[in-house]
Amino acid sequence: MPQMRQHSELGFVYSKTPPSATLIGEVKPILAILLITLAAAAQDFNEVKVDKVAAGHIFTEGPAWSRDGYLVFSDIPNNKILQLDPGTPVSVFRSNSNGANGNTFDAQGRLYTCESHLRRVTRTDKKGKVEVLAEKYQGKRLNAPNDIVVRKDGQIYFTDPAFGSQEDSRELDFFGVFHISRRGELEPIAKPKGRPNGIALSPNGSILYVTNSDARNVRAYDLDKNGAASNERVVVSNIDGVPDGIRTDEKGNLYVAANKIEVYSPEGKPLGSVPLAETPSNCAFGDEDFGSLYVTARTSVYRLRLNVKGSVQY
Repeated sequence: MPQMRQHSELGFVYSKTPPSATLIGEVKPILAILLITLAAAAQDFNEVKVDKVAAGHIFTEGPAWSRDGYLVFSDIPNNKILQLDPGTPVSVFRSNSNGANGNTFDAQGRLYTCESHLRRVTRTDKKGKVEVLAEKYQGKRLNAPNDIVVRKDGQIYFTDPAFGSQEDSRELDFFGVFHISRRGELEPIAKPKGRPNGIALSPNGSILYVTNSDARNVRAYDLDKNGAASNERVVVSNIDGVPDGIRTDEKGNLYVAANKIEVYSPEGKPLGSVPLAETPSNCAFGDEDFGSLYVTARTSVYRLRLNVKGSVQY
């Protein structure tokens, strides 16, 4: 069973031994009550329960939880977006996905998808109507949109790297992190030397996090009320493996899919890790309470039940 190291930042406890009666008797009554409450509420994470909830695919990516109660994820080589309703077999959400990679939802329940084959970003409303949001920048086609996030106020951010054969047909001379404003204006907010990959927002939407697969780090950008980015900085470096997808929980902690699921504080302090039977590609919080982390990993999808809720912008 996969092990997770214990740290207090995630609600883990450092010791299984509860506070002694003598100690509690010596502290002030209010502090004693607090200690008892924390001891009861904290969850001892010697082990994280990992369930395989989908299998038999080729390369899974782009998990996103709908508030309608299901998970969508991409199987890129099979050119499909799939749907997982808890307790039922996986079904096909979209059969010709144009190489769908990253997915996310917005506050209106619309699905946003990075279509790597057509090198564009689309939005699908709840009636199934597909709208193209971005496919060219300054007259040149995008590289291959990879992952995407939408802030509560409608600001859209996505990564645009190029992997493998995608590099052979590039028209842009940079790898980009792009912003689509509420007016539909497309602008790069960063042109890193390495390839940007996963993307996520802090719980309050004021910080954008982007993994860089070549530099093996996570970079952060401050966002203002209009969605403009500034103050680029590295918050996590020397990640074990190639960092791909990233998510945040309600406390602002970062969950990075690399060789394992690596967990960091908002400041980049390592908090723990969860190894899986297959190398993770991406992750997303889900279930009705957003207390589970769904992880796409090669041929499968795994579910990790945690004692912290995920942060979503919808």
